[in-house]
Amino acid sequence: MALLYRGKEIFKPLNTGRIDDHVSCVREFIANIFFYTKGDTTLMIDAGYNYPRLKEKMGWLDIDPVKIKHILITHQDTDHVGAVETDSDGLFRTAKLYIGAVENRYLTGEVRRKVIFGLYKLPMVKTDNERVLLKDGQVLDIEGIKVECFLVPGHTWGHLVYLIDDCYLFTGDTLWFGPDGGKSIINMLAEDNKLAVRSLAALEEKLRSRRLRPIIITGHTGWMDDLDFAFAHTDQVCNSWFKQKPHDPAAPYDGYDESDDTEERARNILLPRQNTKLGM
Repeated sequence: MALLYRGKEIFKPLNTGRIDDHVSCVREFIANIFFYTKGDTTLMIDAGYNYPRLKEKMGWLDIDPVKIKHILITHQDTDHVGAVETDSDGLFRTAKLYIGAVENRYLTGEVRRKVIFGLYKLPMVKTDNERVLLKDGQVLDIEGIKVECFLVPGHTWGHLVYLIDDCYLFTGDTLWFGPDGGKSIINMLAEDNKLAVRSLAALEEKLRSRRLRPIIITGHTGWMDDLDFAFAHTDQVCNSWFKQKPHDPAAPYDGYDESDDTEERARNILLPRQNTKLGM
């Protein structure tokens, strides 16, 4: 995977650190997992790989894995659920997982996850954590935190995005940010690229119709607080076969190189929004 994506400017994860007083993240190779803190409660959004440095990097943010009781899962790919799989390090064995009822069918074996245009089946994900199954449009109150779920099928059949306190939208693998705006993420990893594009357009319409302008946070390409930028190319899909255009000078040559992800930076530098040619 590292060799396949090197130099293509596809994966642009945030380093470990804080976006603001509520949202922080850990970098795991090419992916981010996020934490939303309000009062004494911290929600975890996605569980990343079974990443050997997760506890260490959570320490940089002063977050104790033992205190994580609620994990919102956008979808079941291993870079989003690895830390809660049965063969993981077990940091979150007592945490409750929130996952879409449709997405849960992968975990029960009713449906197999397919990639590379349906040509390859991924191994079944197994977890022993308690699960709460969610529906499209469902609104939760988790210890005083409002969580709203939107179904956005395409990348996977049951992919959810989470709107938290009407201010932060965690999009998992629904959106990909390039220097000139957002589009659907990575063609060869989607169950259905056409459906993913339609879902993205529907998500934009939902936000605009309710006059919501949340900070939009992606799983692999950072965050943005401009709706026009985030949904600039809802009819397009990131093509993983080629180097991305337009060129993004801020994109790392090797997304797997974590040498600039340090505790000093995590503690002292707020994470910037996605770099763009538009000067945002």
